[in-house]
Amino acid sequence: MVRTVELRGARWDEFDLDKRVWLIPEERMKMRAPHLVPLSRQALEILDELRPITGACDLVFPGRSDRRKPISENTLLYALYRMGYHQRATTHGFRALASTILNESGLWRPDAIERQLAHKEQNAVRAAYHRSEYLEERVRMMQWWADFLDASEREAADDKAA
Repeated sequence: MVRTVELRGARWDEFDLDKRVWLIPEERMKMRAPHLVPLSRQALEILDELRPITGACDLVFPGRSDRRKPISENTLLYALYRMGYHQRATTHGFRALASTILNESGLWRPDAIERQLAHKEQNAVRAAYHRSEYLEERVRMMQWWADFLDASEREAADDKAA
């Protein structure tokens, strides 16, 4: 649920795999505040698969021609196109999709969802006093989200096979 620019610039030293978190530093965040991302079991598995491929680089997703620079802005978008989503989806649209599904589930507080999206409180007075991270809820939420995606993928595969 991070922004594409934050994902593309992910660095191995930002991850604490033992604590199951990714700490994106403030200089890489749109709102210029550090952002802690709880990692699901599935996210950890993907990072384990990536480590032998890109672990010698600083970046988790290094560019093909210059390993010191991240993959291009279009790499993820073109991957979506190749999967058949041309003109049907964008990488940023997955943030809206996640927000919609998490809100519609009724399982999570809207404040926790907004915090996971790294959105700033719009009410200036509330923002001055409200600094909760909702971390315990966000840990559960991110695991639920990853499990939801896995279940959706299985359903789609079953439908295709039927």
